[in-house]
Amino acid sequence: MENSKTQTQQATVMTPKELLNHWQGHRGLTRRTIEAFPEKEFFTHSIGGMRTYAKLIQEMLAIAGPGIKEIVDGKTAKFEEFDYQNKKENYLKAWDETTEVINEYFPKIKLEDFHKSIKTFGQYEGTVLSSIFYFIDNEIHHRGQGYVYLRSLNIEPPYFWEH
Repeated sequence: MENSKTQTQQATVMTPKELLNHWQGHRGLTRRTIEAFPEKEFFTHSIGGMRTYAKLIQEMLAIAGPGIKEIVDGKTAKFEEFDYQNKKENYLKAWDETTEVINEYFPKIKLEDFHKSIKTFGQYEGTVLSSIFYFIDNEIHHRGQGYVYLRSLNIEPPYFWEH
């Protein structure tokens, strides 16, 4: 058990609101990355056998909204990627709708639950906090692939620091 001196020396590094703002900053940057793609190449361009950016966005959408709902509701989410009828505008609409889901559900996470053990999508064990970091890290990873695609198309990607 920690003594009172140790407890008083602990500090909060980031508040839940700051974490949400950080995540939404990344989501805004990923949205601008989607916008930078020409319509055709969003669905067809690939390098080295990697999935198209549309397929990567499908994965991100299958994780973020359902994952945050699962964290709050405690009901196992089904990992399900949707095809948005090969229209980039449909992906952007789904992206914006997911952003609203995150904004609605994230504040419902109780502070004491961030270190609670959970299993997302019925298989990924961790804590609430590690799961949220996974959602963010997964997005950053796939956005990096999108940057490589854009550069290979001679398109300047959005500045990564502007999130």
